[in-house]
Amino acid sequence: MGEEVKRVKRIKAEGKVVMDYSILTKFIYEKDSHTIDFYREKSSGYKALSKVLTMNPETIIDEVKKSNLRGRGGAGFPTGIKWSLRSKDNRPKYLVCNGDEGEPGTFKDRLLLSRLPHNLIEGMIIAAYALSTHIGYVYLRGEFAKEYRVLEAAIKEAYAARFLGKDILGSSFSFDLYLYRGAGAYICGEETGLLNSLEGKSGRPRIKPPYPAQFGVFGMPTCVNNVETFAVVPWIIREGAEAFANIGTEKSGGSRLFSVSGHITHPGVYELPLTVTLRELIDKCGGVRDGKKLKAVIPGGASSAILTHQEIDVAMDFDSLVKAGTMAGSGAVIVLDETVCIVEAASIILKFFEHESCGQCSQCREGSHWLARIFHRIERGEGTTSDLNLIPEICSNMAGQTICAFADAVTGPALSAIKKFKKEFEEHVFLKGCPFKINNGPNPNGEKELSNVF
Repeated sequence: MGEEVKRVKRIKAEGKVVMDYSILTKFIYEKDSHTIDFYREKSSGYKALSKVLTMNPETIIDEVKKSNLRGRGGAGFPTGIKWSLRSKDNRPKYLVCNGDEGEPGTFKDRLLLSRLPHNLIEGMIIAAYALSTHIGYVYLRGEFAKEYRVLEAAIKEAYAARFLGKDILGSSFSFDLYLYRGAGAYICGEETGLLNSLEGKSGRPRIKPPYPAQFGVFGMPTCVNNVETFAVVPWIIREGAEAFANIGTEKSGGSRLFSVSGHITHPGVYELPLTVTLRELIDKCGGVRDGKKLKAVIPGGASSAILTHQEIDVAMDFDSLVKAGTMAGSGAVIVLDETVCIVEAASIILKFFEHESCGQCSQCREGSHWLARIFHRIERGEGTTSDLNLIPEICSNMAGQTICAFADAVTGPALSAIKKFKKEFEEHVFLKGCPFKINNGPNPNGEKELSNVF
């Protein structure tokens, strides 16, 4: 632990960005990284579990608090604080992993599930011990067929090695872990919608309060965390909270996995410290492809507000992105070059959200449909100036007015697109068509290429 702390402090003192710091991805592309033998030999697998079984649960929670680990699923809520809110009564308690990775542009959890399943399993066992929980569920996106098979095999390996089941490693602690496949609904990424789905109900978010910590799955206290959040916990326990905290910012510790896609030279999953700026991240990925100029970036998945090419000198931690008027979200960075029509891009995003709204709240159900129609109409050259004025009005009646944050997710890209690229919207109205297609002819890749981006 001491050497890790010294190393990070030395690099910071030298004024360097920790661009190659790998907590999760060091061995991720090596053969058999998904097996328990590889995990134990190369990654000190399950040593953190052996350590925590001799610790007081409160000490474990304090360690996670000190690490400044924040949820990697989207909201960025401090993990240690979430764990400290656990119910202390005698009711059964549940632990749930949110593996319903449905945010457009996001694919980092899928990589972890297929290549490093034992990181997740060990992290969940440690969390279960800290929370006095004996039953856990991994809720997987329905489309994750391969990931389901890999994780199922890994769980069997963990049971065979006595890391799961009754009296783990000869202790008095027992924990059973189950897999559950959803049906591919975006809304089940929202934790209470996920819990309803886990119960066999329609995946619609619940009114809060009560919060899952007191009234979760099956009406019992429940803690829900993301795949990446659980996966990094063993490292924190092994190397120490200080080592993890020193990698990131004052309020956001550690590195993070970024799913980088779009018009980028080297798309993929990159693990970088949260001190990295968006510009540095793009440069790390080889810059905009084919020598094109950068036009805009979606920094945290399709639900985050768009940033222009002039706004990319911002750190990728949660607080810095909020100050920049957007959010870190799921860590999905979508790069858009100068050939992109922002109206068309926003229209595709809104079409997705229109389809994925659960329809429970009228503001979201009607508003997402209305916005999708307006953006599509403008993109086809059938919009009017009144449409441009109507968009902010509709958004103001959606954001913050619904049971969950889905409506806010819809309004983020809609408002930022028309605010920062209003000229493009006006050109669509006055030219009665897309200026990119009128001036340059139809893009041969057209909507198909943009659909691949999103």
